[in-house]
Amino acid sequence: MRSRSEALEFALLGLLSQGALHGYELRKRLIAIYGPFRALSFSVLYPQLRRMLEAGIIEESIAEVVGRSRRSRIVYALTSKGEKRFADLAGSTGPDSWDDESFEVRFAFFGPTPKNNRLQILEGRLRRLSEKSAILRNELEKAPAGIDKYLAEWRRHSLESSEREIAWLEEMINTERKSS
Repeated sequence: MRSRSEALEFALLGLLSQGALHGYELRKRLIAIYGPFRALSFSVLYPQLRRMLEAGIIEESIAEVVGRSRRSRIVYALTSKGEKRFADLAGSTGPDSWDDESFEVRFAFFGPTPKNNRLQILEGRLRRLSEKSAILRNELEKAPAGIDKYLAEWRRHSLESSEREIAWLEEMINTERKSS
């Protein structure tokens, strides 16, 4: 995925491939995927939904709300064009599929991704993290005396996180290869 907008589109299509949802529920589920530290405001979500409506990959309908609120909600659903777009995006691979911005979203919707593509994305992510770990390890080993102790600690924490993810990726890759 070349941009944040495309990663958001992919995530929205992935969620809507599981069933129609209203905006608040979409936002809640996206935050669960992206994590609480990557706030997703309605000022980002609704313009993206509008672009997707204009492109014809989703459609909206009005649903009456049962309960306290008397307001109706706009519910979004995939169109057949949207299903094709999601399948195309799920089937794509490339360096942007395993970078820090896109990997979590891609992995969240790995089910519809073809097996060979899943393996390629996992291996690409493994290479990317191995390079990052080597840089961090080198920086820690060659850190000058008197370096800010918090910077050194952040590097150590980042290295440990990368190494944990590398071990997890190696397990995932072995599992994918065995499932042939």
